[in-house]
Amino acid sequence: MKVTDHIKKAKGETLFSFEIIPPIKGKNIQELYDNIDPLMEFKPPFIDVTTSREEYVYIDRDGLLDKKLTRMRPGTVGICASIKHKYDVDTVPHVLCGGFTKEETEYLLVDCHYLGIQNVMALRGDAMKDEKYFTPVLGGHTYAKGLVKQINDLNKGKYLHEVI
Repeated sequence: MKVTDHIKKAKGETLFSFEIIPPIKGKNIQELYDNIDPLMEFKPPFIDVTTSREEYVYIDRDGLLDKKLTRMRPGTVGICASIKHKYDVDTVPHVLCGGFTKEETEYLLVDCHYLGIQNVMALRGDAMKDEKYFTPVLGGHTYAKGLVKQINDLNKGKYLHEVI
């Protein structure tokens, strides 16, 4: 169900929803479930799951530092699907401009469709930690407006690269 439908259905009653952060890469999802379990008594109609953009890490290679780009908290869509399945609660993955190409965004949106995830939160996202200003990746969106247009186009069956 869409978030707007949950709000209409509430008819003025207070709704509680939660926003969670994916665990750090390599951690077990059970820790996340252990944190969500006590919150289920509030019957949240939906749960937001944040997305982290990429960041640079420095790996020591025999005394030399190697600068690598990585995501420390991947798995937003997978976590959304897992929460939806385990708790029967709608989920809202955050979709960012920062750190994603338009093609990667399209793949994420298609995955959401396949998994029955009907909501997304479109955000430009923050600048990387070492950047003063936001810079999109090559082939990515500069502003959330372009991301929202891509989402709307996809909802109408318009893909980036039409193949007939």
